[in-house]
Amino acid sequence: MAPSPPGTQESRRALGILAKALLISSWKMNPIAPNQQTALVDRLMSACGGSYTPAQRRKYFITGPQWAAAYEGHALFHAPTRTPVSFETVIAEYEKIGIGHWTTHDTDVIPYEAVGKDQQWEIVGRIGAALQKHGLECSMVTTETFHHAVFAASPAAESPEIREYAKYRLENTVAIGHELGAKYAVYWPGSLGYQIQGAVEETETLQWYAEGMNHACEADIRIAKQKGRATLKHCMEAKPFEPAAEILLPTSDAMLAWIFSGLVKYPDMVGLNPEYLHELMWGGAVRAALARALMCKKLWHFDINDGYRLKHDVDIAVGLVNPLDWLNVFVLLRSHGYNGPFNLDYKPPRTTSNWGVFAMSFPTAVDRFITLWEMAGELLEDPIMKEAQAALKAGSGLTGSKDATAIFEANKELMNLHELIAHRIFQILVGAHRGRVYSV
Repeated sequence: MAPSPPGTQESRRALGILAKALLISSWKMNPIAPNQQTALVDRLMSACGGSYTPAQRRKYFITGPQWAAAYEGHALFHAPTRTPVSFETVIAEYEKIGIGHWTTHDTDVIPYEAVGKDQQWEIVGRIGAALQKHGLECSMVTTETFHHAVFAASPAAESPEIREYAKYRLENTVAIGHELGAKYAVYWPGSLGYQIQGAVEETETLQWYAEGMNHACEADIRIAKQKGRATLKHCMEAKPFEPAAEILLPTSDAMLAWIFSGLVKYPDMVGLNPEYLHELMWGGAVRAALARALMCKKLWHFDINDGYRLKHDVDIAVGLVNPLDWLNVFVLLRSHGYNGPFNLDYKPPRTTSNWGVFAMSFPTAVDRFITLWEMAGELLEDPIMKEAQAALKAGSGLTGSKDATAIFEANKELMNLHELIAHRIFQILVGAHRGRVYSV
């Protein structure tokens, strides 16, 4: 066969590139009428495949917050993009999706003027009826001690009457939790800090906050005895900044120190609810923070979402930014037998409609969780991972040596396995171990 004339291969390559460009440029859609848009989204969702059934989703301890589903898209500098959603609607939609547990702040469902009054208990009764009707459980309640102007200087403000009001709110939420059958109470001390340096005396403020927690635990003990129920598990949630510039309990580690400081009267009743993104916000490694909580036996509840390191609290759904990191987090949790709740503490994007929140946001968030969780189980049983990790732990067999160089030389080839392990985790994440082939 005669060789190709000079330039033929280059010409063909150029023609191929041109053809691809023309194909891409020709991929244009006609305008999508409003009455056709949901059908388009549904069709493309179906084309993605891989959805789990509501029954499959219910097998996992996944909890759906009222505030996440009802989030209207507003935030600092942001106007709302969605209309309000009632708790009846949220609970009903969670049933359809297959989310078996519901969580709420007190003021997510109770107007401020109704807190602690007859209207509150009428609302709580309606919530209980809705949960029963749709087969959901209330797993957790939390107290809003950050939004209202009364908490401008935090729930542990200098003013005694503000602190007393904060205690009242905590006790009231505990009572609501017991009425709804909750097992957990979560506290985010979002305004516990300061904007202006020197405005507070930090140790005094931390003492006052502990007094509030002690009051909540004592109220819990009393109410639980009256109800014939177990006490709640009180879980602290850290965040390094927002809304205050400096937060006094900014990380899970800081909260562990505070729990064991002696200020907290009932340390056995108080644990942690780390939030994935909150740990990223200060630049920490989420897996390491969770490991420290596990060591202290204080990892009781876990808020799951995603976002960007050293950035603000964007609350993206799990796995959309850091799927590899999430896979490693789940490996850690599975290997330590974590069986607490996974709370979907994220905000559907402002670009998503009311319909899309329940048709897309929450079903896909749950499905990514399940996929990554099951992948983690597969990874833990992977023979390559097992052999590599066992080899690292076994070492070279050079025992009794006091020669650093000799020890290093004996082990240096084994230490290549660190990178191999990382590669294998990536393969499992992208399905390469199942025969997926990459091409350039």
